[in-house]
Amino acid sequence: MAAADAPAGCKVVLASTVAKSLSSEVQEGLNQVGKAPLLVGFLANHDPAARMYADWTGKTCRESGFEFDLRQVDKEELEDQILAANQDDKVDGIIVYYPIFGNRQDQYLQQIVDINKDVEGLSHRYVFNMYQNIRFLDEAKLQKSILPCTPLAIVKILEYLHVYNPVLPYGNRLFGHNITVVNRSEVVGRPLAALLANDGANVYSVDIANIQNFTRGSGIKKKRHEVHDKDGWKLEDCVPLSDVVISGVPGDKFKFPTQLLRDGAVCINFSSEKNFGPEVKEKASIYVPAIGKVTICVLQRNLLRLIQNRRGPSVPSGTATEKPGTLEALTES
Repeated sequence: MAAADAPAGCKVVLASTVAKSLSSEVQEGLNQVGKAPLLVGFLANHDPAARMYADWTGKTCRESGFEFDLRQVDKEELEDQILAANQDDKVDGIIVYYPIFGNRQDQYLQQIVDINKDVEGLSHRYVFNMYQNIRFLDEAKLQKSILPCTPLAIVKILEYLHVYNPVLPYGNRLFGHNITVVNRSEVVGRPLAALLANDGANVYSVDIANIQNFTRGSGIKKKRHEVHDKDGWKLEDCVPLSDVVISGVPGDKFKFPTQLLRDGAVCINFSSEKNFGPEVKEKASIYVPAIGKVTICVLQRNLLRLIQNRRGPSVPSGTATEKPGTLEALTES
């Protein structure tokens, strides 16, 4: 749907529009690498959504100048295949399309991917850094930690929409915003709430069981977020307080109660299902109906960052701010 089709008060922003703003960054970084990086994807399930995402990743990567090798394997062989890819010097990055077993064995598989090839940022070191609000891998702050693709894609969308305030110091740029995130999965919802809170937002994380508050405290005085249960709270308690609402419920039966939105809220849908009905455009000021193309761009940025981290800095410190768009500029977020 084009933005012109929305009511006068609502701007519909498509993922393709945001992705264009990132693709020039990716191309600059690709030019500095000097070769087509190889991303290997492992598909070991029969989930049609995973297959669609894998095919889409491959198409977009090849169009952008990356190599992509989708390897369909039996789930019982996946562990050995990942370990082999870890040892293969030709492989620059690895992505696994989950769920595989749908239990703790999937968590084990996430941890055996080489941290230097973990394009999804699922290794323990990256996850620990994310929740602890540690943004670099080294004391010199030259190697940026990898963040999970979908949560980071939403961050990049919020930056594009100027929800992040560039006048404030980096790391505090969501100060003053109340954000509701409807999804607390370990893959997207919880990491997203942590990222937003670590950047200064007051986040209400909504799960089927309860609502939690992710915050760095009054005046964002704490170095990292804390989590507090909001006993007895429901959607009708947090949504009217929120200027940003982000929803990612995978079930086709869920529809967000649009009547709870405050006028002028920013609404983002990251589910494969349409959580927001068309009436959202009657109350929202900005509506982003999908994020997939931005997620692929972030995946490519992560792959370039992995290569950069392995190679080490290639230019003097400070060049990233002087020449935005270079590979070093990918270290900002």
